[in-house]
Amino acid sequence: MAISSQQRPAAPTAHGVPPTPPTARPAQGDAREPSIGDLIGDIGSDLSQLVRDEIELAKAEIKQEASKAGKAVGMLGGAGYAGHLALLLGSLTVVFALAHVMDVAWAALIVTAVWAVVGAVLYATGRKRLRTVNLKPEQTVETLKEDARWARNPMR
Repeated sequence: MAISSQQRPAAPTAHGVPPTPPTARPAQGDAREPSIGDLIGDIGSDLSQLVRDEIELAKAEIKQEASKAGKAVGMLGGAGYAGHLALLLGSLTVVFALAHVMDVAWAALIVTAVWAVVGAVLYATGRKRLRTVNLKPEQTVETLKEDARWARNPMR
């Protein structure tokens, strides 16, 4: 017994969302043609199903991209930790190298002072740049004001 195309289950698309089955239409042998109201109703239901399918597709894509982004952020965090360890161990190496020329305490103090200067410069530069940041979306606010002016006086 053969299964007709209407009885077969819908195969999911590449994004895992099953396609929308076509709405039932009268066969060509039917004497009655669909009314305009039926056609408009079909268009409305097809359109709403299309929107739902697009939303599901967008959700699936966002979930997939968020997963990829999470993995990438984890790798960047690991890289930051490895960089921190390299910096710490490199500083100890410099301390031990200077210890061959001077007392270990003085060598450690010199390396600590260098890192304190680097930290102070980074802090001052970051603070200066942070003061220039404006979180107010100026262009968007201006566009909204223009839209409001136009809505009040559309003929100008």
